[in-house]
Amino acid sequence: MKYDFDTVVNRKDSGSLKWDVADNELPMWVADMDFPTAPEIRKAIEKRADHGVFGYSVVTDEWYHAYMNWWNERHGLKIEKDWLVFCTGVVPAISSIVRKLTTPGEKVLIQTPVYNIFFNSIMNNGRLVRECPLEYKNGEYDIDFDRLEKALSDPQVTLMLLCNPHNPVGKIWDRDTLAKIGELCYKYHVVVVSDEIHCDLTDPGYSYIPFASVSDVCRDNSITCISPTKAFNLAGLQTAAVAVPDSNLRHKVWRGLNTDEAAEPNDFAIPATVAAFTEGGEWLDELRAYIYENKTLVRDFINREIPNISVVPSRATYLLWLDCSGLGGDGEKIASFIRRKTGLYLSEGDRYGGNGVSFLRMNVACPRARVQDGLSRLKQGVLEYNSIDIIKNSERV
Repeated sequence: MKYDFDTVVNRKDSGSLKWDVADNELPMWVADMDFPTAPEIRKAIEKRADHGVFGYSVVTDEWYHAYMNWWNERHGLKIEKDWLVFCTGVVPAISSIVRKLTTPGEKVLIQTPVYNIFFNSIMNNGRLVRECPLEYKNGEYDIDFDRLEKALSDPQVTLMLLCNPHNPVGKIWDRDTLAKIGELCYKYHVVVVSDEIHCDLTDPGYSYIPFASVSDVCRDNSITCISPTKAFNLAGLQTAAVAVPDSNLRHKVWRGLNTDEAAEPNDFAIPATVAAFTEGGEWLDELRAYIYENKTLVRDFINREIPNISVVPSRATYLLWLDCSGLGGDGEKIASFIRRKTGLYLSEGDRYGGNGVSFLRMNVACPRARVQDGLSRLKQGVLEYNSIDIIKNSERV
């Protein structure tokens, strides 16, 4: 490999949300990689810093073309320059869109279990969550389209938040599935907001399908949220974009983002994005291969050493969704116990809705030594958790 993903970087005392933990703890929860970003991006940031003057910034032509070329070459979607609007992040964009395109008391549909901040973007703005749980069968997730159509047919449902690829289950939605979603949403006058922030983090040999690329219906009735931040570990730079093909819809989104003051870049947001999408491809491909090996290591270890847990098949993201129903299914209780006993910090699944109460989410975007440490702690925690349950059951007899 040309790039180094094995070196362990000490992130303690660096102002890191992820690593704001006790000294003995190993955080594998929030979607934040422990790898330094690509050297090409760091060089671009250093060049900007060396300039020394940090005034107000504009969105440059290079920024537009970086997005356009990357999506065309990597994902087969020809984005037009006019479609793109800069924003400070996917979450601020989603919250702004919810405020602009819906009214208080209306419902926003989400397919659970799903990224937990979707709930915040809806409820914090006085809208109602309409959960449409994914179907979980034989260890995999899919969409029950009869259930989805029934939910979309509610006149109070006016917006759908789609996660593509789907966090936390790691699902890449295929073209037919996306087409059906698009047709149903168009039929019932529901606008689709497609969160595609994890799109570049697919397993080697796999790629995602942009929602807007599937059909004219999907394109003209959708807003796509994209960013280099997950793939290149740039969340702290607050840089993203929304792509909105329909001009009327785009004006509303643009107006909302500007009203909310979420459409102005900081001095590093533009050059970092340009460097990522013009020079970061080789680094990203090596990263994807490394993460895939981490995911394989976790699956093999759990299958061999922790039979009470199973790993949901995943072809995207660096997050693994662990089915803990064999441990009694209380993910919050299990996560709390494991953290208290071993220091391993995982995300409890109930915050993602749906059947998430029986799951844990594990972030494996870190050097292999940390993954191995995490697996050892997970095994230890599960063994102790099982021992306590055995003792409690024997006392009841």
